[in-house]
Amino acid sequence: MPESTTEITLVHSPGCHLCAEARAALEDLGSRHRLTVKLVDARSPEGLALVARHRPALQPLVLVDGEAFSAGRLPRRKLDRYLNALRDEAAS
Repeated sequence: MPESTTEITLVHSPGCHLCAEARAALEDLGSRHRLTVKLVDARSPEGLALVARHRPALQPLVLVDGEAFSAGRLPRRKLDRYLNALRDEAAS
């Protein structure tokens, strides 16, 4: 059975160092997991709607398959464990 792709949405702001760190972490995680990373500017209509819906305390807002995962510094190890669990669940 082929492994499914997980969609990660990164709602970011310009000049945000946590956003840049999250983007780099997602690139690295993408080397080990099947990810589609969608970058959304927080000032765009889509970004404004996502921020209004999820009301993150900090940027970036990270969504996994449309569901809020984190806001602020990306918990990289937590996301890696989550992606491993999704892969294991799909394999069983």
